[in-house]
Order: sequence, then structure tokens, then C-alpha cells
Amino acid sequence: MTSRVRISRDWAVALGFGALALLFRLWNLGSPKGKIFDEVYYATNAHSLLLHGVELNAKTGQSEFIVHPPTGKWLIAGGIKLFGYNEFGWRFSAALAGAISIVLMYFTAKALFNKPFLSGLAAFLVLVDGLHLVHSRVALLDIFLLLFIQIAVLAFLHQKYWITSISLGFAISTKWSGLYLLVSLALLVLILDYRKFKFLGSSSPIRNVIANKFILRFLQFGILPVITYVATWVGWFASKSGWDRNWSPSVLKSFWHYHAEILNFHTHLTSSHPYEANPWSWLIQGRPTSLFYSSPKNCGAASCAQEVLALGTPILWWTATFTLAITFGYWVSRREWQAEILLVVVAASYLPWLAFQQRTMFSFYAIAFEPFLLLTIVYVFSKIPRNQREITLIFGAIVLAIFLYFLPLYLGTPISYNSWRDHMWLPSWI
Repeated sequence: MTSRVRISRDWAVALGFGALALLFRLWNLGSPKGKIFDEVYYATNAHSLLLHGVELNAKTGQSEFIVHPPTGKWLIAGGIKLFGYNEFGWRFSAALAGAISIVLMYFTAKALFNKPFLSGLAAFLVLVDGLHLVHSRVALLDIFLLLFIQIAVLAFLHQKYWITSISLGFAISTKWSGLYLLVSLALLVLILDYRKFKFLGSSSPIRNVIANKFILRFLQFGILPVITYVATWVGWFASKSGWDRNWSPSVLKSFWHYHAEILNFHTHLTSSHPYEANPWSWLIQGRPTSLFYSSPKNCGAASCAQEVLALGTPILWWTATFTLAITFGYWVSRREWQAEILLVVVAASYLPWLAFQQRTMFSFYAIAFEPFLLLTIVYVFSKIPRNQREITLIFGAIVLAIFLYFLPLYLGTPISYNSWRDHMWLPSWI
């Protein structure tokens, strides 16, 4: 098969998955009505950015202290600009980002394994994950954080480090948690450089090459992400009405003060929430977040339930928790580079949360590393010596069946209360 035909096939399959994903995400996107969960913040802020360039209180016109950078809200604003300030409008960008995410998943798996079947499996697994679907149908920031992380990692796999650093700058300007991955990939690329030059010896010319390479990496992973991040605050810099924009005669001091206040907020966020979840339970989906719940009267039963539950497809996440451990074992014993990059991305996006046991946290934060967690399933399945396709297809059929079973809870479709109770497999899900 020629290279051109292979590339065309890859794009056809990847875009096919993306188109199917977009259909799922756009279907009845305007339901539930109104702003659900944190849409009350992000959709409102996005609309203000569209109108004023900064976040202002819609009633008073006064500036508001906002605890997340603007990029994700600017993307939400794009949907509002296209389709209006309504449910479809403020959720559209998330739906598009979710579909693109699945296309990126295909090509990430291709870069890791270079096998069309495994690439298709990877895209399919994200397609049938409930947590990814829910994030793609609500105006929260996390799907955009994931999108930039995926772009960064895919570029990293192709050694396009300038693209990696720019994308990570956008990730951090969506949510600060993207900083952990920036640090981790910067360290990893330095390790890769060290391995590359180790065999060259310690001659003076080689030391100069290494020194120049270090300067290059500092520009890529130290300077460019900062420039990218600061540039995303252009609305705040250009306006005189942003929160504490005039705190100091120096705009840079005001900018620093704003960020100090954001950091203070995040480090002291300890208020209780009925759906907060300790990170130890995220991988097994111990406490999924209910983004919306009501008891409508139109489901054909005496008692009805309508919920949008940020729940990963259970068998998928439980399997991935197991394969993550196996992947770690392969890395310890064989030091395979595919295992290494997957473990680095998952660890950088997950383990730091374990250090903040007092902070209010939610299990849906796990979307930031979800594709890479699922890629450990693909990685382990690639090691199956015989009947690989048959075993994979059986597993895929089981996952699909469970995904379809939980689909009403992902789409917010009204069902009978008894049916809703049947979906609550664990007491902690209620």
C-alpha cells in the first residue's frame, strides 16, 4: 500500500469517527434547558467576554474576580457568537472540541503503535466513553483543557516541540492544571536529549551542542508557553474594566496581583460539595458528578428521572485501571517508550491532585488524562499474541452495550425512576 493511500485511509477513518462523535454531541444539545452545573459561571463569563473583552457582572456591570484563565471561555464564546446566547450556542464549542478530540486520539494511537486496527480501537474507546461524551455536551472548561493536551502530546510524539509548547500554553490558559504536564514533558524531553547525546562522550564540541540544546529547550518549554499564556489575557490588558486592572499603576503588577489572588483561591478551596470526590476514587469512578437532575412528568411512568451524570463507561474505566498497572509493569521490565509516554501523561495529569486532599475536587477532572488512560488498554491489547482481533472485538462489543445502557444518563434523557435506580450500580453514585 502506498504512503498516500495509507494517509488517505487514516484520515477517512479518523474523520468518520469524528463525524459520528459530532452527531452524538450535537443531537438534542439544547437539552437540558438553562445553565447546568458550572455553566452558570462559564457560559455567563463567555458571553461577557464576547461583549466586553473581560468578565463583568451582567446585572451591575462591575468587574468580577474570575478564578480560571480566559481561553476556554473564549472558545465557548465562539459558539455563542455563531448560534446565539442559548443552550446550543454555549455548548457547541464543547461538542466540536469533543469530536476533534476523537480524531486526535486516532492519530495519537497511530503515532504510538502504527497499526490501523489499534488506532481505530483507540478512537472507538473514546467514542463510547460516557465521561468524554458528557464533557462534550456541557459548557465546562475541561474538554478544552483536554483538547490542548492532546495536541501537545501528539506534537511531542512527532518531535514538534514548538507546537507542543504553544499548545501547553493554551492548556494552562484554560486551566492551571495544565502546568503539571508542561513541567513533565519538559523534563522528559531533557531526558531524551541526554539519552541521545550520552554515547557521544564528553568532548568540548559535544558539550557545546548539549548547552545549545538546553537553551533551545528552555525557549520552547520555558519562554514560549509563558508568552502564549500572557497573550490569551489580551482582553484584560486592553480593557480598563477588568478585575483589579488598575490595582497598580503598573499593569504587570496588577496582572501579578490578580494571579496571586487566583492562587490563593485555589489553595484555600475547601468548601464541601455533595459530589466532591477524592482523587483516589477517580479511576474506578467511585463518585461521579451529577451535573443535572430533575423529576419530569413526561417519561410515561408514574415517577420519572432526568439526569446528566459525568460517569465514565464503567467497564471501560475499570479495565483501564487494570491495564494502567500492567503498562507500568511493562515499563519497569522493558522500558518501552510507548509505556513511558503514556505513564508520564497520566501521572502528570492525575498524581498532583493526590497532594491536595483538603481541596474540593470532582471526579470529572479525570477527563484531562482520559484518552491516555484508555490508550493503556490499547497498549496491553497490542501485546496479545493470538486472536488479538477477536478478543478486542468481544471487549469492544461489551463496552458498547454498557455505553448504550447508560446513554440516557449521558444525554439527559428522561427515564422512569425505577430505571434510573437500576442504573445506580454503586451506592456512591446516588
